[in-house]
Amino acid sequence: MSKYALTVTCKSTRGIVAGISGFLAEQGCHITDSAQFDDAETGNFFMRISFSPEEDVWVSPEGLTETFAEVATRFGMTYHFFSETERMKVIVMVSRFGHCLNDLLYRCRIGALPVEIVAVISNHMDYQKVVVNHDIPFHRIRVTKENKPQAERRIMEVVEETGAELVVLARYMQILSDEMCQKMSGRIINIHHSFLPSFKGANPYKQAFERGVKLIGATSHYVTADLDEGPIIEQDIVRVTHAQSPSDYVSLGRDVEAQVLARAIHAHIHRRVFLNGSKTVVFPASPGSYASERMG
Repeated sequence: MSKYALTVTCKSTRGIVAGISGFLAEQGCHITDSAQFDDAETGNFFMRISFSPEEDVWVSPEGLTETFAEVATRFGMTYHFFSETERMKVIVMVSRFGHCLNDLLYRCRIGALPVEIVAVISNHMDYQKVVVNHDIPFHRIRVTKENKPQAERRIMEVVEETGAELVVLARYMQILSDEMCQKMSGRIINIHHSFLPSFKGANPYKQAFERGVKLIGATSHYVTADLDEGPIIEQDIVRVTHAQSPSDYVSLGRDVEAQVLARAIHAHIHRRVFLNGSKTVVFPASPGSYASERMG
């Protein structure tokens, strides 16, 4: 059965849900899942609807986009129809910490994260063999203070050549320029520990250990020109005690980083994340969207 979804953003007003559901019914489509949020502070309305056409009805995202224009114009909507079975093209960028990269490669291989990783970019060679063994193109792009503009131009060339819709910074330890952040706004996801702003700089886990923290966390967010301050998509924590060592902190931190990044990507590729000023609206996953094709 074909599965599609519609995302909608507009100013809140009466009749939006009726207009959308009525349109889908007229097109011979059955709604299978729906989530909406009316932000009382901003007056913005957000909605995501999963639906399937009846057996004797043929629809396409392009055709629905065209016929939906009248409803969208009436409510001033920004909207997007897409197939839920189409895999988003993703580029992963990594430096020398490979826990998030390896986790993403595994999830992708078993179908738990339905994306197509079209390239891996790194400023080092550490993970070339791992990536190539997964039949994924590997690009080593060195970054220095002197060649940073040229390096970013090459990165953008890879993005354009592959048709990538999302760039994932899987512990990529280089700061992106304001120009690149603006050009790729809403299309770059980063992961980092949640000790900011308390423990900045080198060895944040060691700093946290010395202060006796009881929670280790990770944050995944969209990248903006403000370093590590973009709209947050996903966060999580794990508890620690006085009995843990600094090395334990690092290991536990890496586990939660990998999980949080994977969940953030899952939300983005299923178009469950909506930018709402400096915040995000993140709807729950549709039934079945976490199912893996195989277990290993």
